[in-house]
Amino acid sequence: MATSCSHWWHAPIYFAMSITLAVIAISASTPRNSISSNQPIKHELSLNASLALRKNGFNVIATLLQVSPEIFLSSPESTIFAIQDSAISKVSVPPWVMKQLLQYHTSPSKISMQDLFKKPKGTCLPTLVHRKNIAITKINRKRPSIEINNVSISHPNMFLEGPISIHGVLGPFSSLHFHKNWDIIQSPICDFNHSMVSNSSVSEEMVEWTRVVRLLSSKGLVSFSIGLNSVLDGILRDYPHLNSVTIFAPMDLVFVSSPSPLLDRIVRFHILPKRFTYIELASLPEKTSLRTLIPDKGLEITGCVNFTKVLAINGVEITAPDIFSSNKFQIHGIPRAFDMQELPRTSR
Repeated sequence: MATSCSHWWHAPIYFAMSITLAVIAISASTPRNSISSNQPIKHELSLNASLALRKNGFNVIATLLQVSPEIFLSSPESTIFAIQDSAISKVSVPPWVMKQLLQYHTSPSKISMQDLFKKPKGTCLPTLVHRKNIAITKINRKRPSIEINNVSISHPNMFLEGPISIHGVLGPFSSLHFHKNWDIIQSPICDFNHSMVSNSSVSEEMVEWTRVVRLLSSKGLVSFSIGLNSVLDGILRDYPHLNSVTIFAPMDLVFVSSPSPLLDRIVRFHILPKRFTYIELASLPEKTSLRTLIPDKGLEITGCVNFTKVLAINGVEITAPDIFSSNKFQIHGIPRAFDMQELPRTSR
């Protein structure tokens, strides 16, 4: 008796989460008058899919799929990567973010496990979130096993019926660090041939940069971390092998709400494609130019200011040197952003 009831306390949690997601689905789904004439077919399929999910312990996704299939089935074919209850129940984000997360786990084509094994490692798959792909990051044909965005498929071919396929996965494909101005979904960067740039290294690169973004936020450099996060995809696309980085992070970035091209340029102007510790910068001669991620714009060592030993770059003091240091990243805090006018063009 004790054994059969040992997990009774899970029921209220799963039930509450299911109800919460059901409310999200109802508020976010397609209006009734816009549902196509094939609704009965979709309803029957979604019901069968929900039953399969529930049999395998995916109660949250099962409830959501049954209540509002439009979130997942907005295309003629669908492959759903269902997140396990234990993982999705820990996600606490606004309804629109939850909907986006679920759609990021849905590809607009039917893909079986056998189909996935036929694809090479690094293959990107489109999702229902515009311009956000998922990628095959690991294939083991002997086990056999597959990882998508470094997350294992735990329940392959859970449901294969009509235009729908469902696979269970151990956790979310994207780490969620919610802020209203951030790009929530961190996806692999893919080329026009639907392959990952630098294959698995891109995912690792994104993970490293995401940690830096979070670190900046935790150090109180919130506006710059938001700006960096907003333009990160473009930086990694243009610099796929950026293995050594120095970041000058301003305390307040007033241009964080600027149009994307301007914000992108401002953020890149604060990043060097070479790692410099504070001591290394201080050892450079005055007026030494430092190359930034803007090819024709560099920073300049302007020496000590106000008769102090505080080093300055472009006249801005480094007030928080070496706030983070790793084999790849070196971050220095500065009180304000660099002025982008009348900059030296030579670089080191």
